[in-house]
Amino acid sequence: MPKYILFLDTNILIDLLADRIPFSNAAYVIFKEAKLDRWSLFTSSNSIINTFYVLEKQIGAKKANFAIETILNRMQVEDITKREITLALKSKTIDLEDACQIECAQKITGVNYIITRDKKGFVNANIMVLHPDELLELTKD
Repeated sequence: MPKYILFLDTNILIDLLADRIPFSNAAYVIFKEAKLDRWSLFTSSNSIINTFYVLEKQIGAKKANFAIETILNRMQVEDITKREITLALKSKTIDLEDACQIECAQKITGVNYIITRDKKGFVNANIMVLHPDELLELTKD
């Protein structure tokens, strides 16, 4: 059973798939731990779509499709529904996308951390928010 259940923000997915150095290093470790079944990864449907959009501009649709299919083998995707959007609109979080990510993460049972490089956008989350480097430091054996 995985030791940690993590909700990944869009920037972590893009860091990995677009190989945004130095940020891709931590993203790679996160996905490696998931491959070893040590960590369970989740993200939102919105993150997948936004990641594809960014990748398609950089590497083309065919390669972006392959990249998305690859990470889908390592993680679960939770839908953002009308309910999450409505709650996000009423939340204290100013940025709607971040608010939707928070609402999406909160409906996943047992999530330990939201992982993002944009911690300031998640100050109102009820789940602890970590930068990927903080996660790796915290989970060092």
